Amino acid sequence: MKSSKKYIIGASALLIILVGCGLAVGRALNGGDESAYDETPKSMQQILSDIRSLMEANAIAAYIVPSVDAHSSEYISAHDRRLQYVTNFTGSAGTAIITLEAAALWTDSRYHLQAEGQLDSDYWTLMRQGLTDVPTQDDWLQENLPLGSQVGVDPFLITSTEFERLSRVLSSGGFRLVTLERNLVDSVWNNRPAQTSEALIPLDIKFSGKRASEKIADLREELEKNKASAIVINSLDETAWLLNLRGSDIQNTPVFFSYAIVSGTQISLFTNPDRITEAIVDHFRSEGITVTVRDYDDILAGIKEQVGERGKIIIATACNQAFYAQIPADQRIQLYSIVATKRAVKNAVEAEGMRKAHIRDGAAVIRYLHWLEENVDSENVTELSGAMKLREFRSLQENYVGLSFTAISAFGTNAAIVHYSPTEETDTLITRDNIYLIDSGGQYWDGTTDVTRSVHMGEPTAFQKEAFTRVLKGFLSLGSTVFPPKTSGTFFDAMARRALWDVGLDYGHGTGHGIGMFLGVHEYPPSVVSSTSSPGNIGLLENMFTSNEPGYYEADQFGIRLEDIVQVVPTEVAYDFAGRGALTFYSNTVVPLQTKLMDMTLMSDHEIELVNKYHERVMKEVGPLLLEQEANEAYIWLAKQTQALTRMLI
Repeated sequence: MKSSKKYIIGASALLIILVGCGLAVGRALNGGDESAYDETPKSMQQILSDIRSLMEANAIAAYIVPSVDAHSSEYISAHDRRLQYVTNFTGSAGTAIITLEAAALWTDSRYHLQAEGQLDSDYWTLMRQGLTDVPTQDDWLQENLPLGSQVGVDPFLITSTEFERLSRVLSSGGFRLVTLERNLVDSVWNNRPAQTSEALIPLDIKFSGKRASEKIADLREELEKNKASAIVINSLDETAWLLNLRGSDIQNTPVFFSYAIVSGTQISLFTNPDRITEAIVDHFRSEGITVTVRDYDDILAGIKEQVGERGKIIIATACNQAFYAQIPADQRIQLYSIVATKRAVKNAVEAEGMRKAHIRDGAAVIRYLHWLEENVDSENVTELSGAMKLREFRSLQENYVGLSFTAISAFGTNAAIVHYSPTEETDTLITRDNIYLIDSGGQYWDGTTDVTRSVHMGEPTAFQKEAFTRVLKGFLSLGSTVFPPKTSGTFFDAMARRALWDVGLDYGHGTGHGIGMFLGVHEYPPSVVSSTSSPGNIGLLENMFTSNEPGYYEADQFGIRLEDIVQVVPTEVAYDFAGRGALTFYSNTVVPLQTKLMDMTLMSDHEIELVNKYHERVMKEVGPLLLEQEANEAYIWLAKQTQALTRMLI
């Protein structure tokens, strides 16, 4: 068995203790001898055949392959793209189920068109979630398996709550859900990329606004309130936020592979110990914390040791089944993530950093939209080359680190694919003949951005203008609403859809997601979705940040989406919700809305006023920065784009 290292890093010293050879509790990343693998890519037929052979050996009739990693991450590393490996589907959300006779993929409406183009129909059936005639995964399993069958899952890749729910459903139908010690996809994945282990990045107090020691103290107060001795932290962004560390193990998301356990007396970080450089030791020292660093694979051993202390242990509702099963019921406290809830409410420094980052990001997007307007006829700009140009403009901004996600640069029919990303095979020329949708974002030391604008550089049709204006009406309605603290995100979702619903139009994705501060571009809570089961339904609080992004998509024609990142801020109203206080949204995003696409006959005077006030602020906040960057032509273009609307222009 391999030995493991334990590093105890305190405020005054670095002590390295070699723990003797013992039972390796954590899972190996690839298992076995990697040198024995043949790295020749397998065909889809061979992959499924190999998995089915292992299913038979494990006496299971179905195997579930989700899109997440062991941390329930939305965006994952190449090492963890099991769903992509077995299906060729590259979307960020989906679930595959493989039986001995069939294979099916479920994904939501954002990815229906994408999955249709990526799945090999000879081997896979696409289940378009949300359509009335499509069976749920639960129903499909029970309809396609012999009575008494076992369904297998990887306990690290399913939350404990989902495991309990699915286990109950299958049991009632005469089936059994079981966990397998070895992931079957990993067993057949002969050319699997290694797990990344990049250098850790200390986040300075001028960006974090709160030292790790203060965050740990707050967390320990929660332990006392819940009469618990320790808490297990599973999510990558939660560990990064708690310790004021960042990484680059996942593309565009500044996190690193790790787990953490915090007790009343100890902070244990489970990661690759080789990353603990003198700079990280100094960081822990300056943050006022003492950290015990252990191998990433030692996490189950660490949980087992806490169980041995006989105290209560807190785990999150999104905790994986492997962790849940390790803790006896009488020692287990399961709550919605305490760390996520604290992280969602930005402190004053984080909130100010987010505002400043969005102004700089706005300058980059404005420079790009101006450049595109000027060069669309002469430069043969494509979706990919356009996205590269936008990245270039972002890279010129202060505190820029990288992108926050791969840009959705989509022209015409491609824009109807909600989460389309251009490839060499699909790359399309951008022209003046249709709507161009650009959804993109940046990572800055002081903030994370995500902005979407839809523009037409030619002559939009009447229906395109109507669709855009109805999206805009929902966008303005949500962004200007006043509400009491802890209002559910479902309220805002319905508000954003109202103008579309009035004429029987809709969109198939959520209306808003939380966002990190130099962390994930999607962060929960909060969220603005129609489902009452969303994590965002803990309600909105001051200094939470969420997106405001209604849209409309006409299949094979065009797509429209508008997206700002909005901050929950206090406001004054006549009656103050009986002393509870009143909140509203402040848009951090400062990029003009294309007036050419607006049908003012559908807009109220109040909506026109909202657009004018917003454009006035865009010009005031971004204009000086454009001049400072000597982007004089972009400044002139912005002045034209933000001219006040009046009824006389009808």
